[in-house]
Amino acid sequence: MTPDAAWTALLAVFAPVFTAPSFALFANIATAWVMCPGRRTITRIYLLAEPARERAHDAYHRFFREGAWDMDALWELLAGFLVSRFYPRNAIPLDLDDTLFHKSGRKVEGAAWWRDAVASTGQKVVKALGMNLVVLTLRVNPPWGGEPIGMPVLVRLHTKNGPGLIDLAEEMLRTFAAWFPDRELHLTADGFYAPLAGRRPTRCHLESRMRRDAALFEPAPPRNKGQRGRPRKRGDRLPTPEQLARQTKKWRLVDVDERGKIRKRLVASFTVLWYHVLPDAPVRLVISRDPDGKEPDDFFFSTDVSDTSPTVVSRYAGRWSIEDTFKNTKQYLGGADPQLRVDPGPKRSASFSLWLYSVVWTWYLQIYGARRSWDPLPWYGTKRAPSFIDALAALRKVLWRHRVFSNSDIPSQSTKIINTLIHALAHAA
Repeated sequence: MTPDAAWTALLAVFAPVFTAPSFALFANIATAWVMCPGRRTITRIYLLAEPARERAHDAYHRFFREGAWDMDALWELLAGFLVSRFYPRNAIPLDLDDTLFHKSGRKVEGAAWWRDAVASTGQKVVKALGMNLVVLTLRVNPPWGGEPIGMPVLVRLHTKNGPGLIDLAEEMLRTFAAWFPDRELHLTADGFYAPLAGRRPTRCHLESRMRRDAALFEPAPPRNKGQRGRPRKRGDRLPTPEQLARQTKKWRLVDVDERGKIRKRLVASFTVLWYHVLPDAPVRLVISRDPDGKEPDDFFFSTDVSDTSPTVVSRYAGRWSIEDTFKNTKQYLGGADPQLRVDPGPKRSASFSLWLYSVVWTWYLQIYGARRSWDPLPWYGTKRAPSFIDALAALRKVLWRHRVFSNSDIPSQSTKIINTLIHALAHAA
């Protein structure tokens, strides 16, 4: 199958979500969004999607604003496709976090003023107008090794008067678990989402950070025969994680995988009851220490008490893939660019950009696998792994070449010029 046919076939997987006319719009928008140089406003996407102007431009605005299609149905098909391809068996690894898509204008449905985590510091809080999105990603290990790829599989919009972030995260986990009723899930999230440990589905394990001052206890002791009164819910109080780190002498030097790089870490682990977060089951607490003493101690926990210490530390390090997903979607797919105002337009377009991020990577892995798609650069001869820019550029080359030559029966006499033009378009911002 040719690369352009593979793209068409990949989009056809999602045809059941749409009517025939809507699917034609959907395919045009997805393709033009990838090809578009510069900002991904709907009008700029329209100019590429409709070179002959067969449809009015407002049809593309109505697709997001009024279209009778369901974004969750699109997510469900995508999740099923990705899981069947990358994780046909065993546990499904997931990451979760929230991010801010900046917006401007007096009235954008779903937008509000939120703390900007990128611009804020420990001493200064910066707020920005935008859409606060909670994103669930599938962690995919690429064939070239190194840092995983975080492919979005579900998104929710956090609003000021709606459910909180933890509530949305719980609902997303239960929705995803319902799509795969026979599979175990393993979620990694930062410390803000640690309360999910007590609210997750039964088939889902959580790994996150633990507070340094967390109130820890020994598991509840067994009830004695003939003992009267209410059984104990927790055992004796233990030192806090920070105190445990100072007191313990049982450190082990292990190798951990931190986004494809093997590092030495000192680890100590404990089985404890974090009663405030998960009152009815113990968790595995893992303390990770820099052998050189240059970095502060890290405190992780896993609801799967059978996890080994190197596994816990390595798995949390891989969570960074979702941060790359946010950066790449905003900078290189223009996730915040569409200038839609009326609900559900802004929410749908933002989710669509994250959906498209997964689809671009999926196409790239299908076509290239571990093969190199970029031309070696004299100043970067050591490059071994592609970035999302390389994946996007590879797809753009295919789509632009198809656009330029698909209706041409006469071989071009200026192949070098055309190739140079397509290369420039493929790498345009």
